[in-house]
Amino acid sequence: MGLAARDWAAQAAQCRDILKQSIPISYQIPHEKLPPKSRLNVAGFPRESGQLSERELLITETTATDLVNKMGSETWTAEEVTVAFLKRATIGQQLLNFATEFLAEDALAQAKRLDAIFQETHELVGPLHGVPISVKEHIGIKGRVCNAGFVGWSDFVSPDDAYIVQFLRNAGAIIHVRTNEPQSLMHMDSANNITGRTLNPFNRNLSPGGSSGGEGASLGFRCAALGAGTDIGGSSRLPAAFNGVYGFRPTACRLPLAGLRATGPGQESIRGVVGPLASSVDDLELFMKSVLDQNPWKKDPSLVPVPWRSVDTPVSLTVGIMKDDNVVHPHPPITRALLVAEQKLKAAGVNIVEWEPFQHGQINKITMSLFSADGHRNLKEALETSGEPILPLTEGVLNWGNGISVYENWELDYKREILRAQYHGLMQQRGIDVILSPVYLGVAPEHETGTYIGYTSVWNVLDHPAVVIPTGLAVDQDLDVSDTAYRPRSELDAKEQAKYAPERFRDAPIGLQLIGKHFGDEELLARAKLVHQIITSP
Repeated sequence: MGLAARDWAAQAAQCRDILKQSIPISYQIPHEKLPPKSRLNVAGFPRESGQLSERELLITETTATDLVNKMGSETWTAEEVTVAFLKRATIGQQLLNFATEFLAEDALAQAKRLDAIFQETHELVGPLHGVPISVKEHIGIKGRVCNAGFVGWSDFVSPDDAYIVQFLRNAGAIIHVRTNEPQSLMHMDSANNITGRTLNPFNRNLSPGGSSGGEGASLGFRCAALGAGTDIGGSSRLPAAFNGVYGFRPTACRLPLAGLRATGPGQESIRGVVGPLASSVDDLELFMKSVLDQNPWKKDPSLVPVPWRSVDTPVSLTVGIMKDDNVVHPHPPITRALLVAEQKLKAAGVNIVEWEPFQHGQINKITMSLFSADGHRNLKEALETSGEPILPLTEGVLNWGNGISVYENWELDYKREILRAQYHGLMQQRGIDVILSPVYLGVAPEHETGTYIGYTSVWNVLDHPAVVIPTGLAVDQDLDVSDTAYRPRSELDAKEQAKYAPERFRDAPIGLQLIGKHFGDEELLARAKLVHQIITSP
């Protein structure tokens, strides 16, 4: 082992030690009582483990909205809610490796403060009073290492809480655990050279998604009541879909990004966003409203001063269903879920329009060019700082493009604006309220195999809000047989179709995506409640 290898390995070990020292040992299950590695679906293990009481199981399986109501009615205290989620998160870490650091001591101290205030005033501190929230690692926490998945950044300590953390805490939230992400923050998987690979609770042979994969596993296993992820190409929505939970990509410039650490911080052609993962649409709304009611634009001038608006559930609805983006054909489970959704929506009286994707192949090309506009200089420098090994999916990211000139970047920004206007115009002309589409061409992919992000990244480029809703369906080996009659339209399509065999994706949940109009975040979530209610009805 050379000097550089020893250096990066030592740096990585220091971060692993931070994680190891932070895990609440008293909540761990003895190794011999854990399910064997051959057991792929471990989502139900907390109930089997005997580690949580019936009361604690109930607490951890309650939505954030209802948790607040329970604490407000003195049914539960913030401290016992925090303990319950810390217990479940500790089990989750043993089975899924989803965390980068537990904040147990701080979380319990904050819970006790909240309980003391409530006992004195009989009032909740805020709309997120006592809600345990997991936070993606590259969202800075004051005094904590923020490496963003890069070994070379392991010595960076956040000087303050990221703005989003400040607003969540102001609302009464309790940050109890930080979650894993991939090297480069651009993978559809969550593995790095520091804390390793995160697994999917429904099938540990599958990816939890990325780059907010630790958040996806956290919410899927119920390690937290809410999660804070980020999304620049699908990074919150893919993990939400792969782990059977809800995820929201708001319109850009609504929630603050200050205090996040990532490569290319000045890149504005495709803006990243902070977004929640949750166990219900109501909880997504709770997260958004809790932050926006604090007028975050007064602190962060990069934000658009648009408060959260109250929107009623619509009495009528027109849904455009996009069954294929005309680039990569979806796998059988996704096609089945879309067909079931379409049938149920029609039966409920919802107006359905077949949505023909507009220029998605062209938008995908623009996406790759803009993501690689600097020739990946920022990413390469972050990797070279330590000399850490480049992981296979990072190699794929480095192949997205070789860089473009400022002139070419401006040209693509102009084309992007034209496409935004055209797409918006088409939705208006056809009277479309929302578009229902796949989140990904399939369910959670096998580790290191997920590469196509076109079903999510297109909405980042167009800057449309998008929400993932679970369908309640999972892969069925009898129903989701391979489509041998399908003839791929391209080499890329053929490559993606070859990845599917139903037996590989046992128990994988199926999520779908609803897309709204630019700055129509509130309307989108209101419509998502109705759509979800219909498509999950018996």
